[in-house]
Amino acid sequence: MTRAYVIAFAIALAVIPTSAQQALAPTRVLFIGNSLTFWNDGLWVHLERFAGHATPPVGLTTGRSVFPGAFFKSLWQRREPREAIRSRGYDVVVLQEDLPETRVEDFREHARRFVGEVRQAGARPVLLMAWAYPRLGWITMAEIAAAHRAAADELKVDVAPVGLAWERVRQQPPSLDLYAPDREHPSVAGTYLTTAVVYATVFGKDPTALDYVPGGMSADDAALLRRVAWETVHAGAR
Repeated sequence: MTRAYVIAFAIALAVIPTSAQQALAPTRVLFIGNSLTFWNDGLWVHLERFAGHATPPVGLTTGRSVFPGAFFKSLWQRREPREAIRSRGYDVVVLQEDLPETRVEDFREHARRFVGEVRQAGARPVLLMAWAYPRLGWITMAEIAAAHRAAADELKVDVAPVGLAWERVRQQPPSLDLYAPDREHPSVAGTYLTTAVVYATVFGKDPTALDYVPGGMSADDAALLRRVAWETVHAGAR
């Protein structure tokens, strides 16, 4: 699959939250996933900072149930993620799969289970579509996107199209390196872009005007990543 195909896929995949969902004004967000979520202090820390720089600021409370090397099937086999969903009164639960680590069939099956748990708890599920990486190269970014699109269609859930945003950034000159030195986990820029996509998906708001910039990044690079995040998410509304 070409990168152009992957970028085009964003138009069909990215989902803007409905007006009814935006009216909920989420203030409690739970993250479930693995090290792609908890790298660089954790997406929850950066999402709180994004929300705090909004106008007006959003007082966001976050939680996490994250385990290294985990994927939906192994997360389902643990008690803690489901207990977190059921007992802590979250508005939104961000579910991060790591498709290179598992099978598409297992992703689809356990996405159904987790989405059911989240809805039973009265929260809104969001699937975080992560990225491909060289260590486990059996699946392409386009195939990861297709699997998430199919899950979104079946389960009627929003997808935070992070992997597609990563592909867009790779098309931008100069290309920012979104990978950490291990070429699997995110660099600070990768975590920042991921958070911007999650922010845009969860809140349905444009992050481009926010001025939160983490240490080690330039304001110009951060502005580029926020713009790409919004373009990728907003493409689904066109």
